[in-house]
Amino acid sequence: MRIVFLGTPDFAVPSLEALVDAGHEVGAVVTQPDRPKGRHRRPVAPPVKLAAAAHGLPVLQAENVNAPDVFGRLRSLAPDFVVTAAFGQKLGADLLALARCECLNVHASLLPRHRGAAPVAYAILEGDPETGVTLMRMAKRMDAGEVFAQAATPIGHHETTGELSGRLAVLGAGLLVRSLDAIAGGALVPVRQDPGRVTLAPSLRKADAAMPWDKAADTLTRFVRAMSPWPAAFTFWLPQDGPPVRLAVHQAEALAGPAGQPGRIASANADGIDVQTGSGLLRIARLQRQGKRPMDAADFLHGNPLAPGHLLGPAPPAHSERRP
Repeated sequence: MRIVFLGTPDFAVPSLEALVDAGHEVGAVVTQPDRPKGRHRRPVAPPVKLAAAAHGLPVLQAENVNAPDVFGRLRSLAPDFVVTAAFGQKLGADLLALARCECLNVHASLLPRHRGAAPVAYAILEGDPETGVTLMRMAKRMDAGEVFAQAATPIGHHETTGELSGRLAVLGAGLLVRSLDAIAGGALVPVRQDPGRVTLAPSLRKADAAMPWDKAADTLTRFVRAMSPWPAAFTFWLPQDGPPVRLAVHQAEALAGPAGQPGRIASANADGIDVQTGSGLLRIARLQRQGKRPMDAADFLHGNPLAPGHLLGPAPPAHSERRP
């Protein structure tokens, strides 16, 4: 099969490599332009660009994949399939109709649950026991196309968004290559999504990662996992004799405990930093002061005197500009 592949982040790489390994002809790989990252804001190539280059595939980086010059180049390839995986741009009607067989998307949820840009994080946030991948026909409405195939997997009790995304990327790649011939031959018939079961998983912003201490401790453990590695759950240490200190929370577990003021530290020792929540205690096992490296709680407490009675929460209004 001749394929035009559109993808950008790590999630898309296994699907691209699976197509190559299966012997399909990838006529072009379309990805987003290099973006500035890091402290020095140097341009960084997206993972799909690097993977395509490693296989000697032609790469097209486009700010707008629907632009006439870009579309013209893709049309000249006469693809059997257009395949997308976490590409990051909306495809116009001409692109959706370009392929001889189908325009497909590999989506990291069991649609119609968790339509949107952050399906893995929302599956963890909502406490879903399982999630999976969907191979769907691309449509004008986001993630609303008919479904060709799905594969499910349990969500691990301690699994983060980053870890689960990696597993789903591999699962989706396998589903994709197993399905192409069946789709081309008409053996796989797409099924319409049930509109009554639709849930949404919109893009996350940095501000969305602020710890909601009034929630139950078990909810907060999922919150920390869902926000890892990005945007990373955070809170502020509010000492009485100094400015707020921004802390990222990287690992935590729920404990039974008495009701108390949400965000108040109940104990802080080598075992962890126990914080009162809306129900139960949250034990912070690994955290990071802004500008410093992540540390286990025991090491963190050597230079940061968090103590029982101290508060964690949002920055006061006078310091709100410090929030991401």
